[in-house]
Amino acid sequence: MNDGYLYEKDLRPLKYNILTGSRQDRTVREIALRLGVRIQKLRLHLIERLDMSDMENMPARFEAGVAAMTGEDQVADALGRDLFVRSIGVFTAEEMAAAYARARTLAEGGTPLEEAIAGGKAVLKEIVAP
Repeated sequence: MNDGYLYEKDLRPLKYNILTGSRQDRTVREIALRLGVRIQKLRLHLIERLDMSDMENMPARFEAGVAAMTGEDQVADALGRDLFVRSIGVFTAEEMAAAYARARTLAEGGTPLEEAIAGGKAVLKEIVAP
């Protein structure tokens, strides 16, 4: 009988325990608030996308990513273009590019900036909670 190696086992309970740690939980709640998604849906998305090391380091990476925002591109900062792709792998570069393009297209088409950003966030929400 082969029980397999640790990496072959279901690590979701362990990942959930990491995400519900005090610092990680605060970070997950802040990300959920920024994206406008439910916390449980975001946790599930993160469990599927991140490894345990990424989850452990997520609070520090989040803080560093927020500090690195320049404010030069309001749409990019509002969507967390670099934060949620480079600092924390919440989205792939392609997924974020689609959301950014949607928001930019709306903004350049005359839609108020807040509504354009909401349009970009809608693309991201659909990825987290299809």
